[in-house]
Amino acid sequence: MEKNMPANINDIEGRLLDAADELWASSKLKASEYSVPVLGLIFLRYTDYKFIPAERDLASGRRKIGKTDYQAPGVIYLLEEARFAHQLGLLQGDNIGKAFSEVMKAIEPENLAPKRGLPKRKLP
Repeated sequence: MEKNMPANINDIEGRLLDAADELWASSKLKASEYSVPVLGLIFLRYTDYKFIPAERDLASGRRKIGKTDYQAPGVIYLLEEARFAHQLGLLQGDNIGKAFSEVMKAIEPENLAPKRGLPKRKLP
C-alpha cells in the first residue's frame, strides 16, 4: 500500500472530515455556505479522476479527439482551465471561490445534452 493511503473507508472519512474542518477554519464561510465549495471540490476531483484515464486511452488514436469522444463512455469533458490540477495551481491570493464558480459554469455548457443534463453512468 502506498504511503499515506487510507486503509479503509473509516480512514477516508476521517481524513475528509479533518480536511473539511481545516478548510472551514481558514475560510470566512458560514455553516450554511460551506457545503457548496466542498461539494464542488469533490465533484471537480471526481470528474478529473475519470477524465485522466480517458484522456490517456484516447490519446493513442490517430484522429483529432473531441469532447464527444470523452462523453461517449460517460466521462465529463473538461477544458484545461477546469482541470483539478489547474485549480490547485491557483495562487493563495486569488479569489478561489470565484474561480470555482467559473469552472462550474464552464463545465456545464460543454457537457449538457439537450433535456438530458450532465452525462450519467451507473456505478459498478
